[in-house]
Amino acid sequence: MKRLFDIIFSLIVLVILLPIFLLLALAIVIDSPGGPFYKQERIGKGGEPFYLLKFRSMHPFADKRGKLTVGTSDPRITRMGRFIRKYKLDEFPQLINVIKGEMSIVGPRPEVAKYVDLYTNEQRQVLTIRPGLTDYASLKYFDENDLLAKAEDPEKEYTEVIMPAKLKLNLEYIEKKSLATDLKIIFKTFGRIVGG
Repeated sequence: MKRLFDIIFSLIVLVILLPIFLLLALAIVIDSPGGPFYKQERIGKGGEPFYLLKFRSMHPFADKRGKLTVGTSDPRITRMGRFIRKYKLDEFPQLINVIKGEMSIVGPRPEVAKYVDLYTNEQRQVLTIRPGLTDYASLKYFDENDLLAKAEDPEKEYTEVIMPAKLKLNLEYIEKKSLATDLKIIFKTFGRIVGG
């Protein structure tokens, strides 16, 4: 049921918003050199790696200078990138990941291998389900980049404070997951995006 919902929901959103996505892709290319998309290897269900898709919000090869994005003033972010990040528009190409079966609409956000390697055995339970576009942790840490920008040591803040808190929320979601819960998270996410 969840997989069927993921496919139908993704196809509907992609069809309805296709003209907007095409305009975004064009604006990204005009704003800075490089293509409109960015892909990064993340760890999915069962610990299997896959390439997560996003609209490009940074200058090419920006991830060579670190995996964490620290605030909206991060010099790696383009002008168009600041706009699409603010409204989470950079995340929409992941609907393709959903259709391919690599992700779900709702589920724990997929991490890069560097941070997954730090998981405890209990935390690795988040890898028993498909990662998602949004979840309770995404809602609670909607302004995660700004929190990291205020930290004295962003890397330490993420690995020792934010990441464990997000994983705790992920594990709670897994225990209580249902279609009703997913719909609730989707509506709350839409509200956060629209509300800025």
